[in-house]
Amino acid sequence: MNRILWLGVGAAALLTACSTFTPPTREETQQVVKSSFRERSIAKLDRLNQTEMQQLCSDAARTKTDVPLADQKRIMAQAEAAVKFPADGKWLGDYKQGERIAQSGVGMQWSDNDKTVNGGNCYACHQISPQELSHGNIGPPLVGYGKLRGTSEPIMKYTWTRIWNSHAFNACSTMPRYGAAGILTEAQIKDVMALLLDPNSPVNK
Repeated sequence: MNRILWLGVGAAALLTACSTFTPPTREETQQVVKSSFRERSIAKLDRLNQTEMQQLCSDAARTKTDVPLADQKRIMAQAEAAVKFPADGKWLGDYKQGERIAQSGVGMQWSDNDKTVNGGNCYACHQISPQELSHGNIGPPLVGYGKLRGTSEPIMKYTWTRIWNSHAFNACSTMPRYGAAGILTEAQIKDVMALLLDPNSPVNK
């Protein structure tokens, strides 16, 4: 009986502790994160410095709240306004190169150097070419992307914007900002566009 009583007291104490827990502040969290990393090769600690958008989204996740709607709209509007469309007006590159970019996860890591050609690592989150069996499912499947949507000007601009900076459509998107963050070049984005939209790409067969 005493054992049951003590179990009940312990459970009550645990519930009380949980109910009074307050999440760490952003500054406290950043301090812990920064203390866990060190600079190595091209990977510098300035990567841990958050943009205003990242701060707002991190704070919302930490406190389990939503980013205020006004802030969401502002973030999306700023992201969309900063998109740089292809200078020559040509949207599509080489879909075969696009497949290589989608498969590659190299670049911007401490084991790379500043001359390493970055990959997109797109298969980590998406199913793209139906021939590839190893793919993630964090993002939506993209098989048949161009076949289903066509190649109209609005679709081209929408797809380019998604790749350039997906925050234009979702303020707290987890998709990398391939163009805005300088991960992929304009030519590489054209190749990925071709992978998704070229009628001859295996994605659209």
